[in-house]
Amino acid sequence: MSITIHQTRGQVPVAIMGIQGDLDASNYLDVIARAREAYDAGARYMLIDMKDMPFMASSGLVALHSVALLLRGEEPPDPQHGWSAFHALDRDRDNGLQRHVKLLNPQPQVDRTLEMTGLKRFFEIHADPETAIASFG
Repeated sequence: MSITIHQTRGQVPVAIMGIQGDLDASNYLDVIARAREAYDAGARYMLIDMKDMPFMASSGLVALHSVALLLRGEEPPDPQHGWSAFHALDRDRDNGLQRHVKLLNPQPQVDRTLEMTGLKRFFEIHADPETAIASFG
């Protein structure tokens, strides 16, 4: 897996994180670390481009939720503590769409995972980058 981040500007500055390859237990901490770096550098809104991510394991769900928490200025649960990260995700999922992180072009298998876990109620999902970027702010 590789991760790219670049900045763009809509109504507000938006960091675009591109994930290429599967997101699973072997690399989900890298996604959280890169999001933390972007936040520390000033990013407050992030679009996660999933067009090149064919698969996402349950650890990827923890990564996405952790990124959302970071971007809204909260410290995510320590993913090394296992179920506490999933319980935090459960509590947050039903609070409606959050506004700091949005998803772009999830592949069919990833989209099904988001649907089955209820995370489509938490993450706004877009198919068009321009529309996604314009939706922040």
